[in-house]
Amino acid sequence: MKMTFQLFKIKLILNSIKYTIGLFFFLCALASCKDGVKEEVKVERPNIIYILADDLGYGELGAYGQEKIETPNIDALAQNGMLFTQHYTGAPVCAPARYMLMTGKHAGHSYIRGNDEWRERGEVWDYREAILDSTLEGQRPIPSNTVLFPQLLKKEGYATGMVGKWGLGAPHSDAIPTKMGFDFFYGYNCQRQAHTYYPVHLYKNENRVHLNNDTIPPHTKLAEGADPNDPASYKNFNLNDYAPDMMFDEMMSFVSENKDNPFFLYWASPIPHNAIQAPQKWVDYYKDKFGEEEPYLGNAGYFPHQNPRAGYAAMISYLDENVGKLVDYLKENGLYENTIIMFTSDNGVTFTGGTDGEFFNSSGVFGEAYGKGKGFVYEGGIRVPMIASWPNRIKPGSKTNHISAHYDVMSTLFDLIDVENPMETDGISFLPTLLGEEDQTQHDFLYWEFPEYGGQVAIRMGDWKVVRQNLKNPKKEPTLELYNLDKDPAEQNNVADENPEIIAKAEEIFAKEHLNSEVERFRIPIVEDGLLSDLQD
Repeated sequence: MKMTFQLFKIKLILNSIKYTIGLFFFLCALASCKDGVKEEVKVERPNIIYILADDLGYGELGAYGQEKIETPNIDALAQNGMLFTQHYTGAPVCAPARYMLMTGKHAGHSYIRGNDEWRERGEVWDYREAILDSTLEGQRPIPSNTVLFPQLLKKEGYATGMVGKWGLGAPHSDAIPTKMGFDFFYGYNCQRQAHTYYPVHLYKNENRVHLNNDTIPPHTKLAEGADPNDPASYKNFNLNDYAPDMMFDEMMSFVSENKDNPFFLYWASPIPHNAIQAPQKWVDYYKDKFGEEEPYLGNAGYFPHQNPRAGYAAMISYLDENVGKLVDYLKENGLYENTIIMFTSDNGVTFTGGTDGEFFNSSGVFGEAYGKGKGFVYEGGIRVPMIASWPNRIKPGSKTNHISAHYDVMSTLFDLIDVENPMETDGISFLPTLLGEEDQTQHDFLYWEFPEYGGQVAIRMGDWKVVRQNLKNPKKEPTLELYNLDKDPAEQNNVADENPEIIAKAEEIFAKEHLNSEVERFRIPIVEDGLLSDLQD
């Protein structure tokens, strides 16, 4: 009996211990429930949508001060999220900008540093020949062992889709989207093919999809004797299947098919890159708004257009309309709250094809004339709009002066999903900025080198920016320029002579960050030979 009582006491003690432990865990769980929403959102991986416009200037959105072109849906992203005032592309033209975005590398470390049409294959610029021979399409392929961040997102369970313009490889090579980390691709493999919005074909994954369009090569002019004031003269430039419509439909299918799992969507829209071609309803809208204007006859390249200003604005408003449709779908299907959307551009506004940047003030204070926008490392060519929206995480209507670049996106996304970035990168996560936190790491510098348009280098250090032009131009003397962007954002007052210590600091950065290019076309002899510092003597 004594033994039984002892056992009973032990049982009571054990039950008491079990009750105490159970109560402890219950209270922990209850406390967790109080923060339940926050904790659950933190661990639930968001959908990621990255929208890259093509040649959209810093000042071409209402949120950035645009007064003529209407972009209410993109502006709404800024109203509901964060607007960046000092965000940069990695390069002032298409292909290298995309490479640096996807790899997290700046131009001193990049394999692709300029556009390269891979001309040794033959008549790559002949549109009809490329239709007959697909081996003439595409740009120089990136190496097959290149790791792009979508590949890493796939390993983390993300469905990955891309719609739009690729420009980093060619059909039949290993450098196509579906071999570089994307589960799905629909759009232009080749940048040259994207010079028309009514192409004969697009690509769906590895295969051509033929469209109901005639073979009208890019850069075709008006027929001889055609009346430039007669709409019928432009019928060859407005055909049946509008590529942006086709791509948007495929994009929405990708989103719909993956709405139950986390997905990454890279929407590399070709808009508003020339040629000027837009849905007629939008062209008519801006014709009424702008009034009569001089036709563009195609003298500066691309297709002619009877109402070039109206047509250009129409392209941007059409893109904005589709951004609104995408957001509406996310809201209607319960995806919006758990989706981060980033909207930006690959480089600054162009100067060809009937584009009138000065009329629209497309670059804001930075200037739109040739030499200041696309193709150049001045602010108008490399500073781009950047908007990020993420409900309940990014403060609505917020604005940041944090200095950032496309090559920060990789680090930011891995920080976002709480995974250590396995790649060596030149980027810095700007997630703390997005979340309004104070522990944001700052760049010591941003770096550009660009072998085209005469050969150029730029380095930004705080408010200081060094620019060097004509490094590959035998007809002009190389320049040495220094600007204080806080006092002189339009880069009009060169103060290099008064600040030798800033120039010396830039030279140290250059010596450390520049690696000789693997591709001969991207080499700048004066740079490759280590002679850049001699320019200040």
